[in-house]
Amino acid sequence: MFVDNASLTVKSGKGGAGCVSFRKEKFVIKGGPDGGSGGKGGDVYFEVDNNTDTLSTYKGMHHVKADNGQPGMGSNCSGKSAKPVVLKVPPGTQVIDEDTEEILFDLLEDKQRVLFLEGGKGGLGNTHFKNSRNQTPSYAQPGLVGTTKNIRLELKLIADVGLVGYPNVGKSTLVSTISNATPQVANYEFTTLTPKLGVVDVGDYNSFVAADIPGIIEGASDGRGLGIEFLKHIERTKTLLYMIDMSNYREMMDQYEVLKEEVGKFSKELSGRKFAIALTKIDAIPSEELNEKITQFIEAIGLSLSNENTFSFEKDKKYFLQELTYTKYNEELPYFVLPISSATHDNINGLKYALYDLISRDRCEE
Repeated sequence: MFVDNASLTVKSGKGGAGCVSFRKEKFVIKGGPDGGSGGKGGDVYFEVDNNTDTLSTYKGMHHVKADNGQPGMGSNCSGKSAKPVVLKVPPGTQVIDEDTEEILFDLLEDKQRVLFLEGGKGGLGNTHFKNSRNQTPSYAQPGLVGTTKNIRLELKLIADVGLVGYPNVGKSTLVSTISNATPQVANYEFTTLTPKLGVVDVGDYNSFVAADIPGIIEGASDGRGLGIEFLKHIERTKTLLYMIDMSNYREMMDQYEVLKEEVGKFSKELSGRKFAIALTKIDAIPSEELNEKITQFIEAIGLSLSNENTFSFEKDKKYFLQELTYTKYNEELPYFVLPISSATHDNINGLKYALYDLISRDRCEE
């Protein structure tokens, strides 16, 4: 089960109380105080675990509490410190203070471990308070209480490319075609109810991660449909792939404008990311109509089909894009517009390499 947020109350352990004790042993006159100190309360840590991809562990878990430290004992024996509690979360998890909405931690790297709440310090036993003026102290410190925090965990998936499109536009089919992911694929809208990640291999040594986001519809930013709920999962991606269904009853330009508008309403920063466009399901369009529809769309978004704006990769390296591809990058325009078909695999390899090229440029700029 995919769970991307959870609220819980976390409390570190209380320190153990110090001990009041006096040494009583045969042949030892006035042995004096020997009360030991209490043990430290349990700390609470967060640790990133790359083997998890959901917060389902914390669904229904309203409280997490570390153990208290053990009290001190006589004979100068200190109490045992409590073991820390380690909360494992997937990469991309944010820890947010529910009371102030402050982002406390943004956990991204595998094996990253941070101290969240420190356990209370154990109290000192009475042996620590003896001096020349008070040789029989009859008091000890109580342990310090632990810290309590109300937090919310929010998972924002980490991907290189986020797929954005209407329901049933072919996002899941594309992810299953180009990667090792196996999302549900069916011929009805809102097949994908939760985001899916897929690792896309590009050649023998390179790869990138693509995120299939549930479909966005008009009015999504006002609460309609499912897409806006999951748009947070593409906030971390620096590249967006808008997918336009050429066989849909909606006009291609209408799809594009609505998607751009809804993403912009959700986040101005997100709408300014580098992006590309894939025109899907070209196998469902008669060949005599295909080029005309593509040409009209490309011209409508302000691009030109002149030769200086097109390129093709070498076919023997399986790098091939149609001549309708636009590649002269402008921040206001898509990096490329590429007609594809996941069913017949038309231009699928070209799409993989074109996306990797765009991602590589972003990495070089960093």
